Amino acid sequence: MNKQTLIASALVWGLLGSGAAVAADEFATAKEAEAMVVKVVAAIKANKAGTFKEITDKDAKWVDRDLYPVVYDTTGKVLAHGQNPKMVDKDLIDFKDPEGKLYVKERVDLAKSKGKFWQDYAFTDPVTKKVLPKKAYCQLTGDMIVCAGIYTR
Repeated sequence: MNKQTLIASALVWGLLGSGAAVAADEFATAKEAEAMVVKVVAAIKANKAGTFKEITDKDAKWVDRDLYPVVYDTTGKVLAHGQNPKMVDKDLIDFKDPEGKLYVKERVDLAKSKGKFWQDYAFTDPVTKKVLPKKAYCQLTGDMIVCAGIYTR
């Protein structure tokens, strides 16, 4: 094997190795979801209207791969949505996931009883466009519920 072949092989293996690392970081983690909720809560306290607009406009600081926030009021109405602006101002209390679970109603009930919690449901992944199991971390702040979720793969 000549020197050029060795160099080319090393580059290919290096690229393949780094590709695997990128794939592992392709999706958000539970810690990142919790951190995003904390960040949104702080931003809402500083500038509620501006934060809602940034979230709904998909500002880069609120979208991280498949992770994005959603903010509801305590009746299930969407105040800000990081993936689907058409959902803003909609009452989703009776909204069901693809498996028939009233996950927004459950989310409102959990927020009122626990304050901070993780919730399981199914949802369409914005990266793969497939319905996947999802876990959302949510926190009640005033009369709002801030959530960010991860897909379980």
